Amino acid sequence: MSTDRLSPSQNQRSSAVVEAYLQSLVDQRKLSPHTVSSYSRDLAELLSLSRALAKSAEDNIDFTLLTHAHIRKFAAQLHSHGLNARSIARKLSAWRGFFNWMGEHTALTSNPVEGVKAPKRAKPLPKALGADDAIRLVTSANQHSEQSPTLTACNRAMFELLYSSGLRVSELAGLDVRYTATAGYSSAGWIDSDAAEVTVTGKGNKKRSVPVGQPALRAIADWLILRNALIKHEDTFALFLTERGSRMSPRVIQLRLKAHAQAIDIPTDVHPHVLRHSFASHLLQGSGDLRAVQEMLGHTSIASTQVYTSLDFQRLAQVYDAAHPRAKKVPKE
Repeated sequence: MSTDRLSPSQNQRSSAVVEAYLQSLVDQRKLSPHTVSSYSRDLAELLSLSRALAKSAEDNIDFTLLTHAHIRKFAAQLHSHGLNARSIARKLSAWRGFFNWMGEHTALTSNPVEGVKAPKRAKPLPKALGADDAIRLVTSANQHSEQSPTLTACNRAMFELLYSSGLRVSELAGLDVRYTATAGYSSAGWIDSDAAEVTVTGKGNKKRSVPVGQPALRAIADWLILRNALIKHEDTFALFLTERGSRMSPRVIQLRLKAHAQAIDIPTDVHPHVLRHSFASHLLQGSGDLRAVQEMLGHTSIASTQVYTSLDFQRLAQVYDAAHPRAKKVPKE
């Protein structure tokens, strides 16, 4: 859109066109004053961006000359100025409605906002526990005197294993005591205490083996002594059982972990994925080996691991300054 073509298509200034649309929201759609005020702010942003494009401070913008490319440029500008994806999506929605109305009252041939999408919203990462809180969470699972020894031992083994090996809650629930293959049944996952590793079937039906630390192995051994008393069927292969003798479900694991965290006053909303994220973050901070963490998490793409195991910039800067040969400060001559 060349700047010399930015003139009103009618004898009506652009702000008046916006006001007419906002009034239609009140009269026809019966929207609340609060909602109309939000539309007004979003359309004021459109007018401001259009004026900047035209390099004009005058109220003489012809909205019918705006194109799909211009709207995409506006969205990119908003993003570059730090506006989040949710707010950009809301503005685009307001602009889309405005241009739909324009199509009914002007020579507008198409809606320039159609097909323009806001940037993808960043997926929020679960907060990793600090190392001290993570250790306190898993080691204090045997300190609830009001719980039965069987329940306490089961919880301790489950929580230790979650943090020790970074398992998904579904992978933990699917574990068997040992690999079993019978008619119509084959283990999806199992523990191998002698090899100090756990094998699980993750996303995409892909198997992986992950090391298990000694504290988790000891907790599992203590649990297995009590587990046998819960077995009510000869074909019960599950490693973790409820007090009724059935396989532990992911939901029960989630509830037990959350209740335990609350009981020991850990303020974070702790669920199994928090322990998986803590495992990955602490392992990466200690080793810096992104590929190894990727393998243990079972990520197909290294990009997933890079997002999942984010480190704070200060630590990355410290690693760079200490390790990179070109990071050394050049002495002044």
